[in-house]
Amino acid sequence: MATIGRREFMRGVAGSAMAATWSARAGAASAPAPRPNILFLLVDDLGWSDLACYGNTFHETPHIDALAASGVRFTQAYAACAVCSPTRASILTGKYPVRLGITDWIPGEQHPDKPLVLRDTRCELPLGETTLAEAFRQRGYRTAYVGKWHLGGRDYYPEAQGFDVNIAGHEAGQPPRGYFSPYNIPNLADGPDGEYLTDRLTSESIRLLEGYAREPERPFLLYHAFYTVHTPLQARADLKKRYEDKAGRSPDPRWKNTTYAAMVHGLDENAGRLLAALERLTLASNTVVVLTSDNGGVDYSNVTTNYPLRAGKGRYYEGGIRVPLVVRSPRATTTPGRSDEPVISNDFYPTLLEMAGLPLRPAQHVDGRSFAPLLAGRRVPPRDALYWHYPHYHGSGETPSSAIRVGDLKLVRHYESGLRELFDVRLDVGEATNLAASQPARVRELDARLDAWLASVGGHVPTRKLSRAPAGG
Repeated sequence: MATIGRREFMRGVAGSAMAATWSARAGAASAPAPRPNILFLLVDDLGWSDLACYGNTFHETPHIDALAASGVRFTQAYAACAVCSPTRASILTGKYPVRLGITDWIPGEQHPDKPLVLRDTRCELPLGETTLAEAFRQRGYRTAYVGKWHLGGRDYYPEAQGFDVNIAGHEAGQPPRGYFSPYNIPNLADGPDGEYLTDRLTSESIRLLEGYAREPERPFLLYHAFYTVHTPLQARADLKKRYEDKAGRSPDPRWKNTTYAAMVHGLDENAGRLLAALERLTLASNTVVVLTSDNGGVDYSNVTTNYPLRAGKGRYYEGGIRVPLVVRSPRATTTPGRSDEPVISNDFYPTLLEMAGLPLRPAQHVDGRSFAPLLAGRRVPPRDALYWHYPHYHGSGETPSSAIRVGDLKLVRHYESGLRELFDVRLDVGEATNLAASQPARVRELDARLDAWLASVGGHVPTRKLSRAPAGG
């Protein structure tokens, strides 16, 4: 373990004292509470309204709904990007993805026919970053990664980024051969023919939990990253039939993709299995559980809808970046049930450190701030701004764009067309009314703040290609 300076030591003491106040079951004041375990559940492409507890009337998600009822459901949680790899990098580093050079899904797409000059995304999470896993492991936590990685090739796999165990984490962004075994996934032996990947990965995490329970005095960070509900759309036959039967009886026309509904149901079943394992192994009373998504739901190709939000994955309207977030802290003496405070994926790093009573690392999680007070029903000061930068084209139809949210106002800047859109996302969550023409001063103000931020983080601003003069003449 590295030598700890006096300042870091004092922060650690303060953090441990804060962690002790979370415990409703704490004994004498002289007996500090044991450090909590962390179960972090990251879902791929789960939309803001894909869960019943977020208003979905077709999908059945009783286990996640129960988790939300026992913790805090965030209504304004954001992904740091509208596609996966940048958000995943943000969670693990506490930084906006643009600082890391990871601004698109890895490896991104080439668009030589487009009118703007683009810059390729970085294709791996830099090893020089002190990841969330490394921060926890340096403080004695056991660390494990299960599921989708998509942050670089073999030299950059989870085991090179602070995780003791890596099961199924590799460079691909979706199951190479689909959701049924044989999977052809490194670090995961194929199961019996027809075994379902979402079920299998949960069984692997439960096996890890059973091992952890044999040494309950040693805390753990288990990062379970579901491949589901990303394409290809493939579901277990029993669940698909359940929703095919239900579709004809559902009065709501918005959610009708029965295969996708079955995948969401399978996600919920397996989240329930993990939560049940915590209870069975008597780990639940000392385990923080987080469930969130890496970007908005796929609203094209008849997959899902993020209603009442506009658009979806790949786009910088609310449907592309606002995501479900549920956090349960068994140590919170009071839980508000719901929080409307804007938070973003950069915030997980300092939040989890604070909840574990570990010293913060402000030089690392420079773009995150802890929302731990919200979990105890306390307020946090209004944040300065939230930012997004996507200097790429996306299959959803999105062109290179940036966005900033200050208070309830959000500006979306489109580089190809030059269009500015200004929305009040509290009064107009569906972003139907562009206020740019009626509030030009606010557009200029937010534009200037966005420019200043991009300059400070080294963001590439797309420019138009120079047109060549015709040959001859």
